[in-house]
Amino acid sequence: MEVKQLYTNCLSEAAYFIASEGEAAVIDPLRDVDTYIQMAEEKGVKIKYIFETHFHADFVSGHLDLAKKTGATIIYGPDTHASFKVHVAKDDEEFMIGKLTMKVLHTPGHTLESTCYLLHDEQNEPYCIFTGDTLFVGDVGRPDLFSGNMTKEDLASMMYDSLNNKIKPLNDNIIMYPAHGPGSSCGKNLGPDTHSTIGAQKATNYALQDMTREEFIDAVTTGLNTPPVYFPLNARLNKEGYESIDDVYTNGLNPLSIAAFKQKAHDGAWILDTRAATTFTEGFVPESISIGLDGRFAEWAGTLLPLKQALILVTEAGKEKESITRLARVGIDNIQGYLEGGFEAWRDAGETIDLIIDIETDELAMDIPHDERLEIIDVRKATEFDAGHVQGARNIPLDTLTDPLNIATMDDEETNLYIHCAGGYRSVIAASLIKRHGIHNLRNVLGGYGKIKNEPTIPLVLPETA
Repeated sequence: MEVKQLYTNCLSEAAYFIASEGEAAVIDPLRDVDTYIQMAEEKGVKIKYIFETHFHADFVSGHLDLAKKTGATIIYGPDTHASFKVHVAKDDEEFMIGKLTMKVLHTPGHTLESTCYLLHDEQNEPYCIFTGDTLFVGDVGRPDLFSGNMTKEDLASMMYDSLNNKIKPLNDNIIMYPAHGPGSSCGKNLGPDTHSTIGAQKATNYALQDMTREEFIDAVTTGLNTPPVYFPLNARLNKEGYESIDDVYTNGLNPLSIAAFKQKAHDGAWILDTRAATTFTEGFVPESISIGLDGRFAEWAGTLLPLKQALILVTEAGKEKESITRLARVGIDNIQGYLEGGFEAWRDAGETIDLIIDIETDELAMDIPHDERLEIIDVRKATEFDAGHVQGARNIPLDTLTDPLNIATMDDEETNLYIHCAGGYRSVIAASLIKRHGIHNLRNVLGGYGKIKNEPTIPLVLPETA
C-alpha cells in the first residue's frame, strides 16, 4: 500500500495518489495531470479511479483530462449533478483499489456534494480519511462558497450533522488528509500542518468540540472574509467542464517576436510578467502586470485577472510552461504566447522600458517628516492593517485594485505614493497595476511592514494605541 500526498504550496492544495497491487487512485487532482500519469507509469500501476471530494472553487481540477487519458472512472459523492460522465456514489458505497477498500462518507456542509473517503488497509482496518474541504487541520470548510440557493447557515447546519455523525465517531488513530493547508481561503484559519489524525483534531479543532447546533452555526459563519472573485467561476468550470490543458499549452507555448508581441498588446492582450518582484522593479515592458511565480501566484492571478482575458507573457527563461500551468490551474487559459527572449530581448532591441523605484525603510523614515505630499498606501488585508500600521497610512487592499475607482483616488500628480505590503510581493503587484493606469509618482518600500515596524522613527498605530 502506498499513500502519497502531493502538496502545491502556491494553492495550499493537496492531491493524493494511492496504489496497491497494480491499481491506483487519485484524489482531487490538479489540472496538469501528467504528474499522476508519470507516477503510475513509474510504479507500474493503472489509475482506476479519480475521487473528487466536491466541486472545488479555488482551482480547476484535472478530473476530465485524467479520465480521458487513463480511462479512469470519475467518482463524486451523493447529490452530485455534473455536465459530464461521472459515477455518483451512494453513501457507504465501497470501491476496491488492489487490496485496499475506499468507503464513501457523504459529508455535506461545505457544499451539498461534499464527501470524505475512508481508506481501509489490506486487513480491512480503517487507515486514513481524505476529508476534502469538510475538515481541515484546525478548521472546517467555509459554508458560503457554492451552495446554490442555500444560505451559509443552512449548510453549516448540515456540516454540524456531518461532523458529529460521520467524523467524530471515527477511531482516533486514523490519519486525516485534507484538501488544503495553511493559507487557503477555503477556510477561516487553517493550522500549520497539511495532515493530522482524527484524535488530534477531536482534541484541538474548535469545530469538533461539544456545542449546540446554534453555537456551531455561529462559530463557523462568523468572521468569514470575502472569498476571491474567481472561486464561483472555478466551481462552475469543475461542474460544467473546460478546455483540455493540452490545447492551452498549444496556444500558450507560442514564442512571439517583439513585433508580434506588440501587435497582440495593441489588439487588447494584457501583458503579464511572471518574473520575481525584485527583478521586475528593475525594468519591465510598459503596462505589464507583475505577478511573480515566487509568491502565491495562481491565487493572485485568479483574483486580479479576468479568466477569459487574452494574455501574453514575459517570463524568466525556461519558465514559460510553468507560468501557463499555474495560470490554467485557476481557469486562466486564454494565453496567446510569450515574448521570445524575454525582457532581455525587449531591452536589447532598444524598446521603451519602465521601472519601479525601490526604497529602503530608512529612506521612508527620512521622507515622512519632510515631504508634505507623501502618502503611504498599505495594500495588505484589512485584518493585517488593523493589527498594526503606519500612522496616516491609507489601507487599499490589493484585491480591491481591480476597481478603477480605487486607483482613481490615487491619481494626483502632486502626491508621492509610497506603497507597501507585508514583505514586498503584493506591493510590486499593486505598483504595476497603478502604473498601468498612468500613475507613475510612486515608490515601492522594500521589506514592507515587516521591516517598517522595526524602523524606530516611523510612527505606528498599534491595537493597544488605536
